[in-house]
Amino acid sequence: MKVAILGAGGVALGTAAWLCTRGVEAVLWSPSGRSLTALAGGKPLTATGALEGTFHPGVAASVEEAVDSADVVLVALPAYAHAMAFEAVAPHLTNNHVVAISSHASFGALALARRLAARGLAPPIVAWGTTLTAGRRKGEDTVAVSTVRKSVDVGALPKSAAPAALDTLIAAFGDHFRPRDGVLAIALSNLNPQNHLAIALCNYTRMEQGESWKQAEHIPAGVGRLMEALDAERLAIADAFGVETRTIFDHFSLSYHLEKAPVSEMYAALLARGGGAMGPTTADTRYVTEDVPYGLVPTAWLGALVGRPAVLHDAGTALFSAIYGRDFVTENDLLDAAGVRDLHPDALRRLCDEGVPIS
Repeated sequence: MKVAILGAGGVALGTAAWLCTRGVEAVLWSPSGRSLTALAGGKPLTATGALEGTFHPGVAASVEEAVDSADVVLVALPAYAHAMAFEAVAPHLTNNHVVAISSHASFGALALARRLAARGLAPPIVAWGTTLTAGRRKGEDTVAVSTVRKSVDVGALPKSAAPAALDTLIAAFGDHFRPRDGVLAIALSNLNPQNHLAIALCNYTRMEQGESWKQAEHIPAGVGRLMEALDAERLAIADAFGVETRTIFDHFSLSYHLEKAPVSEMYAALLARGGGAMGPTTADTRYVTEDVPYGLVPTAWLGALVGRPAVLHDAGTALFSAIYGRDFVTENDLLDAAGVRDLHPDALRRLCDEGVPIS
């Protein structure tokens, strides 16, 4: 099999390493190209942590080359680069591809589907609620992988495409996927924005002052309760839509192979065994610049749509907009591209179930 990976960050490199362990051809493409120069020149990719070894993924000079003959096209870029990636890859996709978005944000699957429908195409698009691997790029040819997740929630667009698309994903990545109730469920399944809100807000000065700090050391009971309260808002919105998503306790248990407990205790257990990621050492972090506009904003919008106001999500967006001197609400370029802002909840549900009609 061949998997084209659009991206060059920690998730993209970690996923490429994972595919190589399975004997799957992984081909990376970066919009700039510069971040893959070392690998393109023949250096091996070195993975440390949850994956150990040296690997040799391919590097494509163009997005067209990357997706040519690929079985799966995986978008593994920050959410603020998804619109750009969709524009670049859409002309080269066919109905023979399975497109996966890792991880899905702001109804990006619908935004891509609208582009493809204009070409008369409707390949299956599988939205992932989180990433298969987590970690950070440590250099031109090194990635530190913190975990390979046991289970990733996924939903297909359209829903009818899910069985065949999942078979393809399992053949490539292994049996790590749990089907949920379509793209709408996945739109409410990414816990990173809510969790990163609590972590970044309560540890903001550490980020701004460039401290070196381990996240698990700085999630005491109060921060854990904030994360759980944010989770309750998200779950209430999912309930109003009639879709089921995993809880924060499920997420940490499956991501880091922990016994379920209050969030602060799960972080303590992770720390005790030597695990956990380092916290951001700059205010210019995806915990805010990606997760606020593309995570908190759409969740709060969905809450308002069904009369379940996400007060804490809205407050987090307002607080970070004030701290950064930016209007994070206006920075989201996916909701408009997805064409969902003016939809009634029932119409949104149908669109997520049935997909975008071909023009």
